[in-house]
This record gives sequence, structure tokens and C-alpha cells, in this order.
Amino acid sequence: MSTSKTSNLSSDKNLEAMKNFSETYAKRTGTYFCVDPSVTAVVIEGLAKHKDELGAPLCPCRHYEDKEAEVKAAYWNCPCIPMRERKECHCMLFLTPENEFSGDKQDIAMEEIQSVRDSMA
Repeated sequence: MSTSKTSNLSSDKNLEAMKNFSETYAKRTGTYFCVDPSVTAVVIEGLAKHKDELGAPLCPCRHYEDKEAEVKAAYWNCPCIPMRERKECHCMLFLTPENEFSGDKQDIAMEEIQSVRDSMA
């Protein structure tokens, strides 16, 4: 783990990996990102941070007593079981077209993610 002053943020490598995964998965499943791109950016950052810390993209929108145990169980690793089985995304990262918060985008600019990420630092 990084001990730099930005250690509360994900690595650039995993941020890009989670951005690419999210875009590909949305297109593959016919889901869309939230109409508010900052929601998408925060979730992607959270997935990347968990990938850095835990080695897996554990859902960043839930509370866990033991994150390592949750990673091993794999239920909440993105895409989580509810998403894979029923297209239910607790994080609002992958939304079905009829969801009131669904936008019309299946991609997000890295600059958009970086801007939100910088505000989190």
C-alpha cells in the first residue's frame, strides 16, 4: 500500500482498469451509468481503491465487518451477485434503462473521474 499523501485514493492503474471494466460491462449488459456522472466516478474510484487494498473490486457502497472475508466470499465483488442475477446495482453504477436515475451513457471520460477524485483528496 502506498504511504504517499494521496494514499486515500486509488492507483492510476486500477482506476483505469475499473473504468474500462465498467464501460465494457455496461455495454455487455445493456445497462447505463447514472445521469449524474459524479456518482459513476465515485463508485469507480471506490472499486479501484478496494482493488488496490484488497486485490478485488469489492462493492464500495456497503459496510463490511471484515472486508477480506467478503472478498473471499465473492458475493459483493463487482459485478456482485444481485447485479449478475437480476441487474440490481446497489451503487447505481449499472442501471437498467427504465431506472429513473439512468443516463444514456455507457462510458465516462477519465477527466471526469479525475475531477471528482481530486475533490476527494
